[in-house]
Amino acid sequence: MQQFKKIRNIHFIGIGGSGMIGIATILHKKGYNISGSDISKTKDLDELAKSGVDVTYSHKSKNINNKDLIVLSSAIDSSNVEVSSAKKKNIPIIPRAEMLSGISRGYQGIAVAGSHGKTTTTSLIAHIFNQALLSPTYVIGGKILSSDGNSRLGDGNFFIFEADESDKSFLSFYPDSAVITNIDDDHLEAYEGNINNLKKSFLDFSDNIPFFGYVIANYDDKNTRDILKKIKRRVITFGLNKKSDITVSEINYFFDYVDFKIYIKDTNKKHKFRLSLQGKYNIYNAVAAIAVAIEEGISIQTIRAALKSFSGVERRLERFKLIIKNKQVTHIDDYGHHPKEIEQVIVSLRRHFKKKKVLMIFQPHRFSRTKMLFKDFISTLSKVDKVFLLPIYSASEKEIKGVSSKNMAQKLNTINGKDFCSLVKHENVNDMVEQCIDKYDVVITQGAGNVSMVSKGLIKKWKI
Repeated sequence: MQQFKKIRNIHFIGIGGSGMIGIATILHKKGYNISGSDISKTKDLDELAKSGVDVTYSHKSKNINNKDLIVLSSAIDSSNVEVSSAKKKNIPIIPRAEMLSGISRGYQGIAVAGSHGKTTTTSLIAHIFNQALLSPTYVIGGKILSSDGNSRLGDGNFFIFEADESDKSFLSFYPDSAVITNIDDDHLEAYEGNINNLKKSFLDFSDNIPFFGYVIANYDDKNTRDILKKIKRRVITFGLNKKSDITVSEINYFFDYVDFKIYIKDTNKKHKFRLSLQGKYNIYNAVAAIAVAIEEGISIQTIRAALKSFSGVERRLERFKLIIKNKQVTHIDDYGHHPKEIEQVIVSLRRHFKKKKVLMIFQPHRFSRTKMLFKDFISTLSKVDKVFLLPIYSASEKEIKGVSSKNMAQKLNTINGKDFCSLVKHENVNDMVEQCIDKYDVVITQGAGNVSMVSKGLIKKWKI
């Protein structure tokens, strides 16, 4: 990291974000003096502070005194007092993605991009590489449950990370290879509301890969398939479609795992795998990871063992057992916040819990997404038995007139009956759940905002 030779003191504004905390951890382990500020106190930040990072739970101008560089979370507003103070003192300020790009230099970079599945796919690749004793460095947007962390400073040559398209920051990266999990109509506010602009951005991202690199791409995803012929690098496709380079077949779903086979055209061989996760979408994530591992020379035996031992990612269909009013209830916490992600979760629940009644506690994420995909949200949420709806999590967006959880609840109740959807707040969710739990067997907290705090509240009160 020769480019950092004159920088020693690095401050993270919004250090508690999943992407920020991983980068801060790696830089701290590399010997840099790391500090950071956030308004929310979490277990992860407490652990980071115990390791020697100076964490402050408030934003103050004095926090950036004597700093050489500021790393800024995308969740932080430009009017933040630390940002303003850093500008006055002419301290360089860079976004999180630029720092991630900087520390990835000197490694063999593997970037995972796509609208859905980035975190799980990145985690699977990292786990396979760990099992292959390649000691990768990685930064992930969620915790790998087996390691209780979202970053690791390894001794090997590989740097595995998520490349986020939501704010075009993935264009800051120049990896040696990349995965495109899918391309969907999410975060279009960054692309003038036009999915063709989003597709073009993925092509630009692919152009950042060197001529000797490769792209692993989901052939079953129409939007990804639309750009394949325009990608100028070697492409390896995967999917159920028999035109794929790696074809998935013979899928069998079970309660805690899924079995499937892949056929590799290049070798004319079939291989069977067991993945200790649920859902069709996780098969896509796994096959993308398999494709990367094969390209990097990892044996099928090692890949097979790694997939079987992978324990999942925090808040990705994470399951708990609760006892509420002497009734055993399955609680699931999931990060999905786009209608297609939520629909796949519901499909998985219906497959495994058959005729069991499902209560979903959903928190819409962003006013812009709620407005753009309103009809899709209504259609998807209608597929559970009961919905508790939290207020929209703004993610720093300004309110949009006429876009609210109240409007969403009214529409859901018009279609499904007046008692189908209830508006709730964080402070009364537990009571609401307790009042109606006799009718439901599965309680799922769904969304990307602070709905996770609802899950923690349920677990704290009722976990077995």
